[in-house]
Amino acid sequence: MLFGSLASVVIATCYDGDTCTTTTGERVRLACIDTPELVGMRAEPVPARAARDHLRSLVVGKKVGIRRITKDRYGRTVVELFLGTTNVQQEMVVSGHAEIYWRYQDQCSWTEGR
Repeated sequence: MLFGSLASVVIATCYDGDTCTTTTGERVRLACIDTPELVGMRAEPVPARAARDHLRSLVVGKKVGIRRITKDRYGRTVVELFLGTTNVQQEMVVSGHAEIYWRYQDQCSWTEGR
């Protein structure tokens, strides 16, 4: 997918390794990946902070390509983000900070054959 064919947004902040907010206030959930939880019964604070910090280093303050897919039950827009030709979700998996979320993997073509 080419960045030029996508809408673009600037990421203001990332709450965790798979949830960010744009500078316009849109809350986005990165499609097709799952990262450790910061809080709650399944919390894994150390790897969760590492995932969040890695995602922040990739996208915060940057103009990224966005492919909007759907809305989730929390009202967030489920998206794929791109830095140039780099798929942010795929990079999170390759770097070890995220896993493919198999339940929703059909939303992202890059998960095929993995």
